[in-house]
Amino acid sequence: MAEALSCGAQVTDLFVTVPARSRHSDLVTAAEGAGIPVHVVSGEVMGDLAQTVTPQGLLAVCGFVDVPIAAVTQSAPTLVALLANVRDPGNAGTVLRTADAAGARAVVFADASVDPYNGKCVRASAGSLFHLPLVAGVRLGEAVAVMRGAGLRILAADGRAGRSLDDPGVQARLGEPTAWMFGNEAWGLPPDLVALADEPVAVPIYGRAESLNLAAAAAVCLYASARAQRVHGVTGRDGA
Repeated sequence: MAEALSCGAQVTDLFVTVPARSRHSDLVTAAEGAGIPVHVVSGEVMGDLAQTVTPQGLLAVCGFVDVPIAAVTQSAPTLVALLANVRDPGNAGTVLRTADAAGARAVVFADASVDPYNGKCVRASAGSLFHLPLVAGVRLGEAVAVMRGAGLRILAADGRAGRSLDDPGVQARLGEPTAWMFGNEAWGLPPDLVALADEPVAVPIYGRAESLNLAAAAAVCLYASARAQRVHGVTGRDGA
């Protein structure tokens, strides 16, 4: 709620329980000051609305925030996350949050990826849903073409790749504007989607774990690029 208000999202209604109204009086006052209707509801109603076992007691109804894929390239992005068939809402929301923290300029939910407005996905994003451009419902091939046309190199995070993030050749180019492609938690990226990338890259596994969780792998990849870009002074048009 606080992030939605601070980022200028279109908040149309606020539902709040009596205890939460007392705990978050500043947010309720801000909403009322902005002319947003505030509805006091019971804990049972809040549980149904929030679709979670332990709701915080505040629920804001907001307008959609996704943008067309073409809008992403207007700010000359240098780091973008492309989600292909990512079905788990917790993973998707965590990748969105991680991309925001790493300074990515957009996150694209492509192909059969989960709805970014899924309640669990929104909660997992921890407000990052409102911080950076979000694209939903686009085909991965189209997203890749648009990113490549904007000068970004496309890297596919693929545990089967022959080269890893530790490879000197991969390291040498991590500072370039990059769009990272991430696949489904269970089966990763199929060969036809990997083929859309300029290069597949694996996250190295040093211990005995078979693999990394999707969100963890995305964090490693996005931060590797973010760090390299800062070392080389690569930034978006707005300097972020």
